[in-house]
Amino acid sequence: MKAYVFPGQGAQFTGMGKDLYDSFKEAKAYFELANKTLGFDLVQIMFEGSDDELKQTKVTQPAIFLHSVVAAKCLLDFKPDMVAGHSLGEFSALTAAGALAFEDGLRLVYKRAMAMQAACEKNPSTMAAVLGATDELVEQVCASIESEIVVPANYNCPGQIVISGSFKGVELASEQLKAAGAKRVLPLKVGGAFHSPLMESAAAELQAAINQTKFSRPCCPVYQNVDAKPYTDPVAIQKNLIDQLTSPVRWTQSVVAMLRDGAEEFIELGPGTVLQGLIAKIRANQ
Repeated sequence: MKAYVFPGQGAQFTGMGKDLYDSFKEAKAYFELANKTLGFDLVQIMFEGSDDELKQTKVTQPAIFLHSVVAAKCLLDFKPDMVAGHSLGEFSALTAAGALAFEDGLRLVYKRAMAMQAACEKNPSTMAAVLGATDELVEQVCASIESEIVVPANYNCPGQIVISGSFKGVELASEQLKAAGAKRVLPLKVGGAFHSPLMESAAAELQAAINQTKFSRPCCPVYQNVDAKPYTDPVAIQKNLIDQLTSPVRWTQSVVAMLRDGAEEFIELGPGTVLQGLIAKIRANQ
């Protein structure tokens, strides 16, 4: 069985998607439609923009979505048995699987990006990657810090968890985790505390947009970040997308569930191969 997976924020690079644009008429049409839908030249930034331009949340998220979805649409044998996406990539997965129309998916991703950026400005915050610690240790340390907000945000693979919260909360958790035996704790250059309670205002904005968007039944199960379970019901999918902004990305658990349900081959669509590296580590731990 084939599982198609779609990357999230951080996979972007200058020149992303140009090979598709130059090789497929269909791809070129989608790139031009994206510019028209968003009202600015996203494609020019993708092809020629600086790292700083590409790192802007309002650029990064639609750029990765566009690259990922067009890669799926240009794949002649795209017949997934299951799909999943990491954070933002969940929107790419849903669109590729037919649960969202292309323009609707792109609009939602842009709305999500702008809402997250506003939430970051409202509540300055950060994230850090914790390496060489168990899930249980990270959860215990975060739960023990009651004076500040800090939570597990991304379960990327065994031994790699990202924490998210206030600057002080992440600092306190980082110190305690290193003292408790974590190999490394690396501050991340991000706009704010994604997948934490500090994204509540963004979730409220996204909910309004999602409720106004038509969702269809996807062509295959979509393993969603909030609980790593497969979904095809549009109403459940919508709720999970809203909850995703303030809940951890359970990527390890999603891959384990897909393997359990028969996934033999994982194909990554979009910029980079970050997910393939994580999947290899998850499989090695099984």
